[in-house]
Amino acid sequence: NHVGDHDIAHNMAQRKCEALLNQRQSIQTVINKQSDVEKREYRTHLNASVDCICFLQRQGLAFRGHDESKDSNNQENFLELLQFLAKHNEEIDKAVLKNAFENHQMTSPDIQKEIANAAAIDTINAIIKDIRDSLFAIIVDESRDMSTKEQLEIVLRYVDKLGHVNECFLGITHIYNTAAVTLKSAIEEVFNKHSLSISRLRGQGYNEVSNMRDELNGIKTLILKDNPSTCYVHCFAHQLQLTLVAVAKNHIQIATFFNLVAKVFNIVGASCKRRDIFREKHSVEVIEALKNNEISTSRGLNQEMSLKGLGDTRWSSQYGALALQRKDQDIVNAMKLVDISK
Repeated sequence: NHVGDHDIAHNMAQRKCEALLNQRQSIQTVINKQSDVEKREYRTHLNASVDCICFLQRQGLAFRGHDESKDSNNQENFLELLQFLAKHNEEIDKAVLKNAFENHQMTSPDIQKEIANAAAIDTINAIIKDIRDSLFAIIVDESRDMSTKEQLEIVLRYVDKLGHVNECFLGITHIYNTAAVTLKSAIEEVFNKHSLSISRLRGQGYNEVSNMRDELNGIKTLILKDNPSTCYVHCFAHQLQLTLVAVAKNHIQIATFFNLVAKVFNIVGASCKRRDIFREKHSVEVIEALKNNEISTSRGLNQEMSLKGLGDTRWSSQYGALALQRKDQDIVNAMKLVDISK
């Protein structure tokens, strides 16, 4: 009688108490059930994003493009790949893109960069773990990227526990100038970041630029002062390139020959019409050579040729430029492919 009807406060309090004491209807049980579902969806969504990013990193492909809107016909690599996974996996489809919460898309550039950086850190940690307490050498070079920023690239060379020689790219760091002291500080900063000791360094390899190998103030000398055991080795490929360039420039006929090759490439490469004539001429020669059994057929052979310019920094570029014809013909024959007077 004291509890009263169902709408009386005492009756309502009693029902709430009974519901609270019922474990199957408790707040904690409901929260846990909902949390487990969200955890599974979140893990599925995260794994899909990580798989897409790892694939793009392995293939060296760009993540984003100029138009990633919902109305775009091509939302670029990351979103298109994520959609591809969703179409072929129902579990992923239920957790990503349009089926995800508005604030839980995990497709923003910041999220992509965080996952990509996590993959890079994990890769570097694996390299450092593989080195263990072994001795190692460094190969360092500097270059300017497309945004005109000076970058320092560092590669580690070491022997693993199986006796295999490995060269692993450690990373790129931005430098404000190319002075030897700055370069050494950048290397030390990378070493400290990855718990590498300069006392375990046994080799250093650079090109012939003065700030790298100068006997007085070069980075080679600065590192030798800290660790006299770091043997310096000048890049053999770079030495060979310098020798070839020096010999070629001192020989009048060879120098004239390469100047003529450069002019041919400038003339042909500057015109789409001349390039078409070049491709047509090359295809006719390939067909004729195939008929005469002068060349063999296989996948990847006798493809459409592209023009390669000459360069003093990479001797392989000069070989690629001279491989203009399928035979060792005189460069004048190459000039006949176009009407120079035009």
